[in-house]
Amino acid sequence: MARKSKPKATIEIINRKAKFEYHFLAQFEMGIILTGTEIKSVRLGEVNLKDAYCLFTKEGELIIKSMFIAEYKFGNQNNHETRRDRKLLLRKPELRKLQKKVKEKGFSIVPYRMYIGERGFAKMEIVLGQGKKSYDKRDTIKQRDNKRELDRVKKMYR
Repeated sequence: MARKSKPKATIEIINRKAKFEYHFLAQFEMGIILTGTEIKSVRLGEVNLKDAYCLFTKEGELIIKSMFIAEYKFGNQNNHETRRDRKLLLRKPELRKLQKKVKEKGFSIVPYRMYIGERGFAKMEIVLGQGKKSYDKRDTIKQRDNKRELDRVKKMYR
């Protein structure tokens, strides 16, 4: 009888506040350059995207700033810095398209999701977003509350 391999536990870190703060216009999936202890911490799920943001360097590279990856517990003196700048790997045509959009007023690049792909590499999903106004945020809250109320009513009549 052949042994069945266990399915890998999927690690997925989501910036839920981003959906509340921005209208999503386009999504991009890319790789991210990490050191050895960083990828080990990511596999443990010790990542926070809440304060992270993306910028272009003078060389035209896309980097993510202020993303928190906790220090690896079993690391030695060569452990990584928790909030260092990390380079994102994206194709040049997509980089140019993003760079043009970001120069326009009101658009920004928001890191939305980080996960481990099928091959075991860390992947980052960024979003080209436009900031919501306060009345848009109130509308989002109202829709969420209405949906929650409808779900309660449906459960009562089952």
